[in-house]
Amino acid sequence: MPGEPVEDTVGGDGVRRRDFINIAAVSFAGVGGAIAVLPLVSQMSPSADVLAQASTEVDISKIQPGQGIKTVWRKQPVFIRNLTPKEIAEANAVPVGELRDPQSLADRTKPGKQNWLVTLGVCTHLGCVPLGIGEGENKGAYGGYFCPCHGSHYDTAARIRKGPAPTNLLVPEYEFASDTVVRIG
Repeated sequence: MPGEPVEDTVGGDGVRRRDFINIAAVSFAGVGGAIAVLPLVSQMSPSADVLAQASTEVDISKIQPGQGIKTVWRKQPVFIRNLTPKEIAEANAVPVGELRDPQSLADRTKPGKQNWLVTLGVCTHLGCVPLGIGEGENKGAYGGYFCPCHGSHYDTAARIRKGPAPTNLLVPEYEFASDTVVRIG
């Protein structure tokens, strides 16, 4: 009849067309928003070259006592040094309480592998690369490492002994995958 209100329903369950259109529009906007955000979130994940550098394995079988090598992990130099019994004794003879950043050699090496010292090769003062890992390089006043940029001296356990560096050379996370392979990271 003319003048009577027309019921706006779909089927007999009482859902109005307007409700259906609202639900459809919100769902469409939600899916569109998720699709728009997906590239922004995926760009924040690390790239393949960064993931490949998350850990690295280094063969240490050819490093003789008293020698060391420089390798790269996460685009930073890493020093791996095979300490001699004399260097271990010198490091252990230093009273830990007298150090600016108190750590013993045992705190910086793995149990049973005290002769293997693994540190980042980055001075903790301003990020220069210290000398002392290569043959004939200046090892500083304490026989470890010397930073030529501002004169920091590190001992055989890579602990800061003199100069402006505030802390010891950092020891990255590492483990021995075997007797001749170190996995860094």
